[in-house]
This record gives sequence, structure tokens and C-alpha cells, in this order.
Amino acid sequence: MPWGPVHSGTLMRATAEPVDGNRVRLSIEVDAAEVDDAMADTVRRLARQVRVPGFRPGKVPRQVLEARLGGAAALRQQAVSDLLPDLYARAVADTAVDPIAAPELDVHGAEGPGPLTVDAVVEVRPTVSVAGYQGLQVTLPAVGVSDDEIERQVDRLRNQHGELVAADRPARDGDHITIDLHGTRPGADDLDVEDYVYELGSGAALPGLDDQLRGVKPGDILTFTVPVPGAAVDGSDAAADDDGDADAGGGDAPPAGELAARVLVKDVQQKVLPDATDAWAAEASEFETVDELRADLRTRLGRFKRSQARLLLRERVADALVELVADDPPPSMVEAEVNERLHDLSHRLEQRRMTVAQFLDASGQDEQGLVAELRAEAARAVQLDLALRAVADAEAMSVSDDELDQAIAEMASQVGARPADVRDRLERAGRLPAVRSERRKAKALAWLEEHVEIVDEEGAPVSRDDLMADDERPPAYEPTGGIELGADGADTVDSAESERSGEQPQEGQSVEVDS
Repeated sequence: MPWGPVHSGTLMRATAEPVDGNRVRLSIEVDAAEVDDAMADTVRRLARQVRVPGFRPGKVPRQVLEARLGGAAALRQQAVSDLLPDLYARAVADTAVDPIAAPELDVHGAEGPGPLTVDAVVEVRPTVSVAGYQGLQVTLPAVGVSDDEIERQVDRLRNQHGELVAADRPARDGDHITIDLHGTRPGADDLDVEDYVYELGSGAALPGLDDQLRGVKPGDILTFTVPVPGAAVDGSDAAADDDGDADAGGGDAPPAGELAARVLVKDVQQKVLPDATDAWAAEASEFETVDELRADLRTRLGRFKRSQARLLLRERVADALVELVADDPPPSMVEAEVNERLHDLSHRLEQRRMTVAQFLDASGQDEQGLVAELRAEAARAVQLDLALRAVADAEAMSVSDDELDQAIAEMASQVGARPADVRDRLERAGRLPAVRSERRKAKALAWLEEHVEIVDEEGAPVSRDDLMADDERPPAYEPTGGIELGADGADTVDSAESERSGEQPQEGQSVEVDS
């Protein structure tokens, strides 16, 4: 972007020039008159805040304030410090730079009198190359519904209405076996379960139980040992009889970490499914015939697969676009995004009355692993942010005032507020550019979805018409990042996915000055 001198009224002039990497130097010149106005504002503020015996609040003379601060030069320095955030914000807006980190400030003339100059070196959002974005290709699973898929759905419904009857054959997967189970392990209470109905092949009980029960008949007694998950195993084997089953009825106790199990098979039942008849369909569903049931299943399964495909299209378009970005994301943006995600995680856990330590324990992660995972996600989010901006620039996309109004109306609807109130809050927070930027990136993503080549898993072209039935509409606008208005009306902006104005020097912060 070409930068040049910009004049804000007659009191401040700002220029911007690139330095090294993706950093820019803002040179700000401030006339003495504006500094004098800032000093007057500071005097009024301090006069209200400083308590001096013999003077009412707001009536402390300037000379007294200067004496308490250490002289006229100290008062001017305080005034300059108060003025800096506004000067920097105006210079950023006037020169249209896009900071992503706090500036390095060098102030000249703060001890005065006379004009003031400020040099602010700031890291800005880089421009990345997305060469080849016009020819992206993504692969989606087929959205057609096969007869086999319909029959599997019918069978699932039949299985829900199946009847258990005694099996006159050895047990096999899918059968329901009633067992008594007794287990012992050194140093732990015995395990005793009676009349436990177990579905063979489900893998829902002891490790290896499925292998033991396949082929059994009522009356069979099994003895075997199994490792207990999470317990220490010393590597020794339990004593076994001639057929390989561990003898749990006597002899040496099983080694630590193993459970000696004894199972009595009491009953073997198989599930008999009802025939797929019209009478069954009428009883099991709201349809009178099996054909009507199959037609409804085809419609609903097709709608579900198309919806999933549209969501997957957005995800894979984003992935393909990120792959075009060769440059590493700026560390400052990644760290800001990581911090934002950690803050969001802590907030969500707090709402669930859960600490981060409890979350890590429940998820089996450590803090280092969690941060590494968040950092990887943050790096991708930053690259997507930069890539979508690059596409929007290349396609000369803009967001009209009407589109901005629509975005604000959508935000207002989400929080149950009036659009005018939301706009006012965003304006006061300086976040309207972020809303416009989010809508612009969403347009870039939508453009890519419309222009990317789509193929199925066999490499055959997929028509976009196949992803949308006549009674379906594209998903509603979703921002690529996050500008959210909380329940209290405060707005929060997802750092890597939003328009950052950069951190500004705060009122009263100390700065290095050269007179």
C-alpha cells in the first residue's frame, strides 16, 4: 500500500514508511498549539484528582500542580503521555496502516516548549501470496444415497424392534448371553456379577471376554485371566490347564495386575428381526408402507449428507487455501491468538464450574501439550486470516454500508439488542472496522466456495447442484473469526480472525523521551 503524508486538521501530520520485515515507522508531528491544549486538559484532570490542603477539588492552581509534579517540564511530560494514545490512534487511522502489536515509541520534545514529534515503529499485518487460489480443487464424499444405505437404515429400525429368543446353536456375535461372572485379583475386592446380559462382540466388558464367549452354549464354565487396565503387570503368566485356560479354582494366585475370571454361561439368545412388511412399517413408524418409509429415509439421509458436504466444503476450501501460504505466520499474531483461545477456554470452563487443572486431568493432557495444540490451531487461524484478506484484495472485494448494516443487524439479533445500540457500542469500542473486515473475509470464503473445483473420492466432478436440494438454502453467513457481543453488551474480538488496530499506549504510561 502506498503511504504518504496525511494531515489531520492543521495540528498533527503523520507519515508512514516501511522499515525492515513487516514493520512500519509512523512519523507524527504535533504543533505546539495541540500540545498546549493537551496540557490544559491534563491540568483540569489533575486539579480534580489531586488533593491539596487549602484548595477545593478542581481549584488547584497550575503553579501548585507543577510544584507537586516536579516542575513545568514534568507537567508537560505528563500531558504528552496523556496525549500519546490519541495521537497514535489518529496516525494509524490517517495512514491506514494495520498494526498487529504494540508500537515502539520514541518521543522528541516532550520537555518542551514547542512542537512535538513522535516516531512509532510498529509491526503490521503482512500481505501473503496465495498464487493459484483461482484453481483450487477439493474432494468431497459422494452425496448420493445408495439402496444399501437405505437398507442399513431399515435394518437399524428393525433391530430396535427385534425379539430375543433362545438360540439352538453356539453363540456368535450379536447374540445376548446371560452369565454369572466371578473375578479375583490380589489386593482388591472380588468381582461378583449375576445374571449379566452381555451382547457378544460389543467389547463392552472385560478385555478378551468376546474371544472366550464365542462358540459357548448354556451350561459352559470358563476360567481365564485377563490384564486389568491401569494396573502393574509383572510379566509372569498365570498357571494354565491343558486347554490353555487359567485355573481360577485353586493353585497359585494370579500375578499382580491380572484378574482371574470364572464365567458360567446361563443362556444364549439371538435377536430375531421382524420382516420389513407394511404391517411392521405401520407399527414402527408414522408411515403406512415400507416404500413410504424407505422414501422418507432416502430424503432425510440425502438432506443430512448434503448438509455435511456443504460444511465439509467450507472446511476443505479453507484448508486448501492455507496450503498456498508459504510464509510462517507472524509470532506476535500467533501468540495473541493463543492467549485469546486460552482466555476463551478458561471462560467456558468457569461457566461449567471446572478448573483448567480438572480439564487437563479429564482429557489426559498436560499443560504443555494443550498449549502446543492451541498454538498449532492458532497458526492455522492466522494463516487463514491472512490468506482470505489476500483473496479479497486480489478480487477487489469491498463491503458496502448496507452490508455493514446487515452484519450489525445479525449481531443484534443474536444478543436480542437493537441494531442502533450495537452499532453505538461498536463505534465507541473502535470495532466497526473489525466488523467490516469480517464480512469482507466471509465474502472471500464464499467466493472460493463458488469457484473451487469439486470432485468426489473417485476424482469425478461434483456439481454444486448436487449439494443443494430444491427446498434447501445455503447456510447463513458465518464470520470466519469472531466478533461477539456478550450478554452484558461488551464486545469481544477473536484476535487472529479480526481487524486489529494494535495495542495502543495507555494513558499515563511512561515513555522514553529525548528533549
